Amino acid sequence: MKKLILSVLIITFLFSCKMESDGKRLNEKVDSLQVNSKPMDTLGLEKINKKSIKALKAELTAKGFQFFDYIDEKTNDTIIMQQYFMVFLKSGPIRSQNEEETELLQSEHLAHLSKMYELGYADISGPFGDNGDIRGITIYNVPTLKMADSLAKADPMVKKGRLIVEVHPWWAAKGYPLR
Repeated sequence: MKKLILSVLIITFLFSCKMESDGKRLNEKVDSLQVNSKPMDTLGLEKINKKSIKALKAELTAKGFQFFDYIDEKTNDTIIMQQYFMVFLKSGPIRSQNEEETELLQSEHLAHLSKMYELGYADISGPFGDNGDIRGITIYNVPTLKMADSLAKADPMVKKGRLIVEVHPWWAAKGYPLR
């Protein structure tokens, strides 16, 4: 009986030590997150800051991108504004596909958008939630309107006429994340 009670006490002691240790580790992790976290504004800029502004400008020029820069008055940082292309995906003239065809087209459409993202041509895509005439957008990170238009028109939904595209040049600061 003494052995049983001693065993239970040892197990209880070990279990309580483990819980306390896990709690300390959790608190340490939370504390380190608070100490090491950075404001959302700077998270995307780290990639740019690793390259010199001069090197980034040379790279953009070599790839044919349009850009300009300015000095941020608050931070004194050089901000590079790059031209992207916002593609509005709008309802097309041929929307009479049956349910099976529509599901297949949707699958091919999503595969196309994934491929554009993986190849580095598209940075963000998504549908609108209001079921209006403009069905969604894709932001293309390519040097020319012609290239953005061509890539957008390669979408199976566009080829089948279920969607049409409207392309607009759009300027955004390099490295700033969405929030």
